[in-house]
Amino acid sequence: MLGAARSGKSRWAEHLAAVSSLAVVYVATGAQRPQDSGWQERLNRHRQRRPASWRTLEVSQPEALSSALEGLRAHELALVDSLGSWVAAGLALEAESWDRLCDDLISTLCGSAAALVVVSEQTGWGVVPATAIGGLFRDRLGALERRLVARSAASWLVVAGRALNLMALGHSVPAD
Repeated sequence: MLGAARSGKSRWAEHLAAVSSLAVVYVATGAQRPQDSGWQERLNRHRQRRPASWRTLEVSQPEALSSALEGLRAHELALVDSLGSWVAAGLALEAESWDRLCDDLISTLCGSAAALVVVSEQTGWGVVPATAIGGLFRDRLGALERRLVARSAASWLVVAGRALNLMALGHSVPAD
C-alpha cells in the first residue's frame, strides 16, 4: 500500500483488512513522541478508526518488527502501518546493519503464515531533500519498497483518495 501523506493509504489498508474475514493485528511502527501534539492527534485518529476486535502491537524499535510478525498465524492478517516510520527509526544504522535489517524483514514477510498489508509512504516525487538525512530516508524507503513490491501478490497506490491496483495497471521495471 503506497501513497503520499494524507492520500488515504491507511484508510484503504484498513478497509482491506476489515473485509478480509481474518483476525486483524494492527502493527504500529511509529514512535510515541508524547511532546508532539500534532503527532498525538494523528495517532488518536488512527486508534479511533480501528475496531475494538483488532489487536494492536506497537513496535518502536526497528529490530522489533520482524519479531512481532514472526508469531502471527494463518487465520490472522497483519496490517503494518507504516514502513516510513520504521525506516525513519533506523536512519542512524550504518549501511551494513540497515541491509541486514531489511533482509531480515523481507525474509520474515515472505515466510509469514499470516496475510499481510504493509502501508508505506511515497517520497521523492520531484523534490530533492535539502538534507543528507532526508536523502537517506528517501533512498532507503524507495529501495525497500521496490524489493517488497517485487515479492508481493498485490500492490496499491493511493492518490487523492483513489486506490489504483498497480499489478493490473503497470509493468515491472527491469532489475539493475
